[in-house]
Amino acid sequence: MGNWLQTLSQITSYIDRYVDKARGQIASILGIEDPIRILPYWGYGTPQKLLVKGRVLKDEGIKLKEKDPSLIENIWNMYKRFATDEVPNARVEVNLGESSYEVKTNKEGFFELEFQADLDLEHGQFWLPVKLSLLRSDASENDNLNKAEVMIVREKARFGVISDIDDTIVHTAATDLLKMIRIVYLGNAESRRPFDGVAEFYQALQNGKEQENNPIFYVSSSAWNMYDVFAQFMTLNKIPKGPLFLKDIELDLATLFSFDHEAHKVNQIQPIFERFPKLPFILLGDSGQKDAEIYINLARQYPGRILGILIRDVVPNNSQRQQELKKMAEEIVSINTQFLVFQETQEAIAFAAQQGWILEENILIEI
Repeated sequence: MGNWLQTLSQITSYIDRYVDKARGQIASILGIEDPIRILPYWGYGTPQKLLVKGRVLKDEGIKLKEKDPSLIENIWNMYKRFATDEVPNARVEVNLGESSYEVKTNKEGFFELEFQADLDLEHGQFWLPVKLSLLRSDASENDNLNKAEVMIVREKARFGVISDIDDTIVHTAATDLLKMIRIVYLGNAESRRPFDGVAEFYQALQNGKEQENNPIFYVSSSAWNMYDVFAQFMTLNKIPKGPLFLKDIELDLATLFSFDHEAHKVNQIQPIFERFPKLPFILLGDSGQKDAEIYINLARQYPGRILGILIRDVVPNNSQRQQELKKMAEEIVSINTQFLVFQETQEAIAFAAQQGWILEENILIEI
């Protein structure tokens, strides 16, 4: 990062802190502070141990429309997402069955709690609702209506799936920074379009060959502030929901323009491997970033744990990248991991069926 950008970043960060402080003081004097709310994230776990995640924020009143929000509405909503008022040290109560647990938020308002289940969850629903509430004297009635959904991974799962989002599921032009910012930060869930066949492919991976409920995890370098957009996008497009692993990015240029994809993805993926030591995985990414290199290194680090690496080719005209991918395809043979570079989702579907991961005949793609 050049000196000019670093200086500009420091200025914007200072302005942001000053505005936050002034806004808080004015709101306090006028008695018009925003209500506090819990934003639950999709969690995951086993029948024995669950992981619940979320964030406590002051409600900025973001309104999600499924149809035709204007550019101004998109920009205004995006500003409010990144100009969040986090609530540190908030006490959150987690209730499951007859048991309750308490967790505090960190300085950014995030909370994460892993706890032993007191119910028999060996058989039951794939997604388990867990009640959340704020332990505050000024908490509103609505604060007691929150629930987190936790994906329960059971023994019948044959494999897990870890997928990138940007340019793997949805076209975001991640190789073109300015275009990517326009699509990702100035759009909305409705304006984003998944690649053809993604919903059907991911549904097939989750079902496997015998309704296996294989877990799907999504890892992206996008900000946690975008969580609601991703969740709505998946719901609208019938893409199987799964725990999201995003990045804590503040509204300043230093963080907005520093995308350390490799470190972030490795740090998010490794704990998933550790929590499910007997579960093999299929990894999906794109050729625009370093997903292939990251995944191959993980395959070397975790021998026998990665069934396949599937890379969507979003830079087919980049000869240097094509040579790199070809060389990786030749090298990965020694790791006993399947490797595919594809442009159309149908290619990945046929490959997955060939490997015996899914039943291709059950997939109907509408294009």
